[in-house]
Amino acid sequence: MTITHKTAKEQASKIVAQMTLAEKISQIDFDSSAIERLDIPHYNYWNEALHGIARAGVATVFPQAIGLAATFDETLVHDVAEVISIEGRAKYNEYAKHGDRDIYKGLTFWSPNINLFRDPRWGRGQETYGEDPFLTAQIGVAFIKGLQGDGKYLRLAACAKHFAVHSGPEEDRHYFDAVVAPKDLNEFYLPQFEAAIKEADVESFMGAYNAVNGQPACVNEELIAKTLLGKWGFEGHVVSDYMALEDVHENHHYTKTAAETMALAMKIGTNLCAGKISDALFEAVGKGLVTEAEITESVIKLYTTRVRLGMFADDNEYDQIPYEVNASAEHEALSLKAAEKSIVLLKNDGILPLSKSDLKSVAVIGPTARNIGALEGNYAGTANRYATFVSGIQHALRDQAKVTYALGCHLYNDHAESTLSRANERESEAIIAAEHADLAVICVGLDPTIEGEQGDSGNVYGSGDKPNLSLPGQQKRLIEKVLATGIPVIIVVAAGSAMSLDGLEEHAGVKAIVHAWYPGSHGGTALANLLFGKVSPSGKLPLTFYKNTQGLPDFSDYDMSERTYQNTQLDVLYPFGYGLTYGNAAIKSVQLDDLTLTITAENTGAYDIEEVVQVYAKIDSEFAPKNHKLVAFKRVALPKNQEMTFDLSVRANHLKVVNTDGEWLVDGTKAILSVDFGQPTLESFKVEIDLN
Repeated sequence: MTITHKTAKEQASKIVAQMTLAEKISQIDFDSSAIERLDIPHYNYWNEALHGIARAGVATVFPQAIGLAATFDETLVHDVAEVISIEGRAKYNEYAKHGDRDIYKGLTFWSPNINLFRDPRWGRGQETYGEDPFLTAQIGVAFIKGLQGDGKYLRLAACAKHFAVHSGPEEDRHYFDAVVAPKDLNEFYLPQFEAAIKEADVESFMGAYNAVNGQPACVNEELIAKTLLGKWGFEGHVVSDYMALEDVHENHHYTKTAAETMALAMKIGTNLCAGKISDALFEAVGKGLVTEAEITESVIKLYTTRVRLGMFADDNEYDQIPYEVNASAEHEALSLKAAEKSIVLLKNDGILPLSKSDLKSVAVIGPTARNIGALEGNYAGTANRYATFVSGIQHALRDQAKVTYALGCHLYNDHAESTLSRANERESEAIIAAEHADLAVICVGLDPTIEGEQGDSGNVYGSGDKPNLSLPGQQKRLIEKVLATGIPVIIVVAAGSAMSLDGLEEHAGVKAIVHAWYPGSHGGTALANLLFGKVSPSGKLPLTFYKNTQGLPDFSDYDMSERTYQNTQLDVLYPFGYGLTYGNAAIKSVQLDDLTLTITAENTGAYDIEEVVQVYAKIDSEFAPKNHKLVAFKRVALPKNQEMTFDLSVRANHLKVVNTDGEWLVDGTKAILSVDFGQPTLESFKVEIDLN
């Protein structure tokens, strides 16, 4: 029987009742002190598990979060998170035996990031599940459930972050005020956080750096006190982002001192200080800004989590998970499977899948071809071994064809390696390799040294954000030089976000385009398996790929009226939900019975495939999105030359709309549901639902 919050709180209250005020304050710090007289060891709350156990030694490295979203596969994501949690427990058990309770070695993991990827320039968008709140909620819930498990105790404690309305610009985040209307707040920025509580019982929340409508997120009364704790009834604990509480007085100037900030945090409902000012509570108590009872309530919430994790129990089965499960063969196989399902095929003129027997020589060119960072993304662990894009292709073609690697250019500099040479000094090598090959695979894009979080990335452009959607540096020039040789070109893009080739997508020499995200340590093997037809591509875009940034709202504008596939009026490059396979699938029939769709799909192609059936609703209400919104999806296996029939349900509350006051309601007379393998077209199957 699962230890509930109520049961755990009773035990936590008894433990905390034995503490002095000073001992309680010592527990408000994320790096909490030991209380030896109570046999309570030191504990550090900070750990990361975005797509594998990070920063704590060898672990299985899965595709970056945005790649996991591209699978549109809740079962797979749950299984990935379960593996992550098993490895996290195994590490904790072993570290604890050695008395090591430092950062990145605990059981409270600050994942997942369920912020909305509202703008393609945001560097941390790679950590999210894309631009759609429904997809984000579904994938996020699956991930949280996988992390926390369903046993008597929590396997790990997950954390929904960053609450709320947080998605760049990175360089402004410590003082930025995200101004958002009630409609947008409730329609786009909050649903996934509510789902994390009500559908997954997530154990903790993390407050964001930025302010929301004038109040810093970590002391935001509307968000934390009224919505999270009041309206939603959240029973877990709330932690600040690292040094976000310092920002309250130092950068937002919302309070004057650290004592005022910490007192306000206790009153509003932020229980744990990830920063360096928790000791200011002594001053706050002395000045009457906060009571001991308010501090006690926060400590009880923190210890409720620790009780639910079984830290004070002698019957916790997770204590027996051995260290040897880390990066096991079974776990590594799941990482490869996830990578295969995450990669999106954007263009294919028929060249793919490649026939090995037709190839004598292949040139693998570009700055991400041997780049481990382009496999990992940010917040990554350390894999036992890595299969880069070039090594994956080399292994697939071993003893069958020659594979020649050429760097071609740097990721963003004019000089590939040495400033003693002229600019573009490795370009001719790439051209020569292409001239002596039957085919060129050009690997371009980004890596986490230039795309990511402020302070974590070394971005030369904007603290981890992108200035535009173009390939940086000389990468486009490299592609053009190789295309000039006349040999067929396949382009592989590694990035945690939408990219544009600035028109080269239509070049006749570009035979195929693959978006690989940051696919994890087995990314090269997954790429090769797709290129040579061992598996069919099946990933779908969890965000819109725009042609460029022209027509996009300002990066700092949080209004959603022209953002994402739901509301954009721009002519896009590749739409949300798009992705090709090697099959020839079609929806043959759709029947509706009380919000359950019975769907028959057929694959008349020559390959076994997996497809993602997507259901979009167009509601005849003034409050509905301008275009349509995703309300259901299902990944299905479609064997070649077969029909498959399956059910897919739509929840009634997903047919509601949000009015200007931020209220969810049924409005309009009907909703048109479109069923297809992507967004609605004229050929999509459509059924009508009466909303009266």
